[in-house]
Amino acid sequence: MPTPITRKGHEALQAELDRLRKVERAKNIEAIAEARAHGDLKENAEYHAAKDRQGMIEARIKDIEDKLARAEIIDPTKLAGDRVRFG
Repeated sequence: MPTPITRKGHEALQAELDRLRKVERAKNIEAIAEARAHGDLKENAEYHAAKDRQGMIEARIKDIEDKLARAEIIDPTKLAGDRVRFG
């Protein structure tokens, strides 16, 4: 089912997705590599924090991809009436 979204909202989600893919993923990969270099992974808090962050980044990427896939861009200026209804 399509989800209505404004062009500005769509662009903001796309910008966040690009930042997560290109910047945040790369920074987190470096953080994981650095933490791995410290040795024992069982008691390495930096490693576990970086892995948790990786999970959050990937979850957010999937969430945004889903929203963009279902998005239907609307132009509020072209809508008739004085009420907006969703659902």
